Parts: sequence; structure tokens; C-alpha cells
Amino acid sequence: MSQPENVRPFKIADAARAIRHVFVRDLLLEAHIGVYAHEQGRTQPIRINVDLTVSEAAHSDKLANVVSYEEAVNKIKAIVASGHLNLVETLAERVAAACLEDERVLVARVRIEKLAAIPEAASVGVEIERARPAS
Repeated sequence: MSQPENVRPFKIADAARAIRHVFVRDLLLEAHIGVYAHEQGRTQPIRINVDLTVSEAAHSDKLANVVSYEEAVNKIKAIVASGHLNLVETLAERVAAACLEDERVLVARVRIEKLAAIPEAASVGVEIERARPAS
């Protein structure tokens, strides 16, 4: 589906639009996740990457003026610790929704990887991108 001529897709960082890129790379956690019997009742290693397209505000070297990657990490940890999930897709959706709770976040791209699910693969998983609905 093509974009109308007057609508430019968001870039991860864009000086002309005052867009900042906030990210979390290779967050390694143990998660209760999976649909198969051998995945129930135990944790398995996952890796999470998050890219946020953030509307910039005037910068004054105060934490309150920026989207905090520490706050994003704490939200992710809380979601993972909240209990068993069957699907990495569900985890990705919850992480994206949590990131979009901050009104300055315009787009959240989330990648969830299971690191031990398939012995022959370094990782398997899903990547999603969710945008704040246009107002």
C-alpha cells in the first residue's frame, strides 16, 4: 500500500521533524514463555531489542524532558516477570503497548528472540512495529 504524496513515513531519527531515536539493545532476560510442554514451568533465555521513534522536546539536560530507556527496561522486566506467556508475539505486543504509553513515543519497534528454542538456530522470534494512532 503506498503512502499519499504528502505523508512521509517516520524515520528512526529525523532532524527536520525533530525526531529522536531511543533504543534498548540486547536486553537478556529469563522468561516463562512458550506453548509446548517442555517450555511450561521453567524459564528460557530471551533477547529483546526496542527502537522508539520519539518526538523531541526542548532539551535542558533533565531526565523529565526525555523518554527514559531505563523506564522502558523496567516496564519490559515487569511484563516478563508478570507470568507465563504462550507466544513471543504476545510479549512483543505488550512491550510495544507499554512503550506507547508515553505520549512522546510515536512508533515502537520490538524484536523478541528465544535463544534456546531451536538448537540449530542462534535465535528465533518476532519483530513488530506499532505506531501511535493518528489524532
